Amino acid sequence: MTIAHFFSIPLQTDFQQLYVQLHPYFGFVFLQDDDQPVLAMLPKSLWQPEQQIQYIRQEDLSYQKIVQTQDVDFLPTHTTTSSYQGFTGGYIAFFSYDYAAQQHIPLRHVQQPSAIVAEYDIFIRHIQGKWQLYVADELRQSPDIQALIDTLQKNHTPQYPTSFTLQHPMQARWTKAEYADAFQRVQAYLHAGDCYQVNLTQQFYAEIAQGRLSALLPELLALSQAPYAAYWAIDDFELLSCSPELFIEFQDQRVLRTRPIKGTLPRHPDAQEDRKQKAKLAQSDKDKAENLMIVDLLRNDLSLYAEIGSVKVPHLFEIESFAQVHHMVSEIQATLKPDVDVLNVLNAALPGGSITGAPKIRAMQIIDELEGHARGAYCGSLGYINYDGTGRFNILIRTLQRYGNQVNIWAGGGITVASQLDAEYQESLDKVAALLAVLNQYAKI
Repeated sequence: MTIAHFFSIPLQTDFQQLYVQLHPYFGFVFLQDDDQPVLAMLPKSLWQPEQQIQYIRQEDLSYQKIVQTQDVDFLPTHTTTSSYQGFTGGYIAFFSYDYAAQQHIPLRHVQQPSAIVAEYDIFIRHIQGKWQLYVADELRQSPDIQALIDTLQKNHTPQYPTSFTLQHPMQARWTKAEYADAFQRVQAYLHAGDCYQVNLTQQFYAEIAQGRLSALLPELLALSQAPYAAYWAIDDFELLSCSPELFIEFQDQRVLRTRPIKGTLPRHPDAQEDRKQKAKLAQSDKDKAENLMIVDLLRNDLSLYAEIGSVKVPHLFEIESFAQVHHMVSEIQATLKPDVDVLNVLNAALPGGSITGAPKIRAMQIIDELEGHARGAYCGSLGYINYDGTGRFNILIRTLQRYGNQVNIWAGGGITVASQLDAEYQESLDKVAALLAVLNQYAKI
């Protein structure tokens, strides 16, 4: 498929104006994409495999909804030698933790929808200081595309959708005593030799009185400054992610890159104290040990699909600072075998080891036993594969999910035999404190 730059949007147009103009379109999705932002809409097709539903775009850009009982073949099988330049048209996909975990073990709790895959040939990218519209060649003369351009050309002060209200403040699903019980049961498994590490997560929730999560997108983007932030909405399902974590990147020349996060400390408002926090994390033997476990797990996952001798760790235990926290981050690279299907690599590596534990299968079984609720989007992944096989997926941490009238957010951490209950509990709160504060501003009481 040929997709070309079609129209440059007026220079005075900013992200918030585009967002307000475009988010009502079917299938609207936003990807921050490591500061190469993309807004896409009106997918050629959209598939929800667990619910066997497919939406197919008609010539007038309306949609036919059908029941699809067969798998949809939607991804290329290899990467080309083209230069990787961010999203250039192809498939955007969401896979929840539940969907990914079920590829390996049976789960007692699954939240729907657990996967969405859509093909996009209409999108806007920010390139060299300009927002530019791209469309498939066969759509260039479409009256509906011309109507979209007319909408984009309108220079008006956008009316931001702010009618968002919660019935009550966000509440933790567990009390601290319940968290402590789960923590001690994890410790028992660790001491018994079942695992080296288990990621234990707690859930926060509230009922929505009115509005959609899309109303919070500009505010949360400005707050988090997250490089892999994203938003996607399909019917009464919404994801709003402020993720700092890259899961997997398929570069040109079949090069694969992943950057797991394991190790967190909160930022401090005082610059000197903040530097101390950063140094403390850099020197933490406990966090280095946890990080190394995940690095080894991912090296093992990728080695199944990589050329012999190509799996490398060019960066180990780096400290990256984000708006609210410092993180310890490592990087693994590999070169894929020529005959490898990138979808197989993605399915095998999900859920990411940084948010399950090690060994992965046993850790997922313990998670399913102890947490008691579906994880939904949390620790799943959202990203894209271009038509040429390049692409990038995040890990869905710091992520809000709405389904029906309930909004959820999750936070957790890797538990090892060296973990301390109070420190782990506080770390889970630190990770989502800023997001909870924003949400609670909109609570009725």
